[in-house]
Amino acid sequence: MHRSPLHRQIARFMTAAKKFMFICGPDDFLVGRLGKERFAALSAEITDEFARETINGFAANVSEVEGAVNRFRDAVQTMSMFGGKRVIWLKDVNFLADTVTGRAESTLKLVEDLQQILEAVNPDEATVLITAAPIDRRRSFPKWCEKHADFTLIGGDGDNASEALAGVALAEAKVFGASFAPGAVELLLAKVGANTRLIVEETRKLATYAGEGAIIEETHVEELTPNVAEGDFFAAAEAFFTGNLQATLVALERHFFTGGDARPIISALQNRNRILLQVRALVDAGAARLGQRGLDGLPRAAGIYGAHFTGATEKSSFNLFTQNPWYVGKLAGSAKLPTLRRLIDNQQDFLVAFEEIIRRPNDQEEVLRELAVRCLAA
Repeated sequence: MHRSPLHRQIARFMTAAKKFMFICGPDDFLVGRLGKERFAALSAEITDEFARETINGFAANVSEVEGAVNRFRDAVQTMSMFGGKRVIWLKDVNFLADTVTGRAESTLKLVEDLQQILEAVNPDEATVLITAAPIDRRRSFPKWCEKHADFTLIGGDGDNASEALAGVALAEAKVFGASFAPGAVELLLAKVGANTRLIVEETRKLATYAGEGAIIEETHVEELTPNVAEGDFFAAAEAFFTGNLQATLVALERHFFTGGDARPIISALQNRNRILLQVRALVDAGAARLGQRGLDGLPRAAGIYGAHFTGATEKSSFNLFTQNPWYVGKLAGSAKLPTLRRLIDNQQDFLVAFEEIIRRPNDQEEVLRELAVRCLAA
């Protein structure tokens, strides 16, 4: 009989000397989804519904942490009515994170109690599954779980979020027998943002559209994936910086037809213009070079100039080196890079348009149309 990779992994767990399963990660959706799959596989051969128990580990305060640990203790110590093995899932655990509740001394003591319960688990009587997100992996309990549990970390540990999110899309496409063309995953993340639920659903949609065994191209993402990360004004900013006046006017018309506001568009234009100003400066200084694959030399430039961005370590258009390198290359290489003078003039024009919108709040679309003509028709 053919068995899936998940069932084979569970079979290895059953024969190994591990007393419980522990799934964790920074994203509750990914952790919860894998936990649900594991629990379903573990419960597949258990016909007694009373031998399958789910305990909610989500806690907003120490009192709720105590309640979850006590319910879990009772579940582990309860014998099956008909003498068979029980499956227990402690799900949605959030008190292992670096939060006020997670740092409380009472919570830390309860986590020690949880560890003692797990140490006493008899795998012949109960199969235990724990899912937790997010967690602070610096703590002793997660480190103990890594050594003593069938331990799974999904979605990375937060140090490289872009790679972790890309991994989610790649893995989901593989399930459907599809793959991404170069640049398609990065475009997907740029349009969807760090929303794992949307990444999964959009990847499923794209894989279905491309067909089994096919490749998801950039054009598929461009046509089928909504611009959630930047909203509907993504299209207007994209058209503006390719220098296409007609496409920009069409995008503006579409945006305002659905009741959009002018300010997010100006914000998107300013953010991109700030990035391009910095790119232009690096290119003119010879510290980076525009090539067929986008912007080359960005890591080396970061080593030279990164120290000057004191205090600007969070992702921001004010600091080029906090941006995704692929995204920067995409912006810089999507059209002919404007001159430094043109980019500075753009910033001035955006400021004028913003002041004009304050003065003429009922003519926002017209103000932005005038901005586009002024910048692109010159």
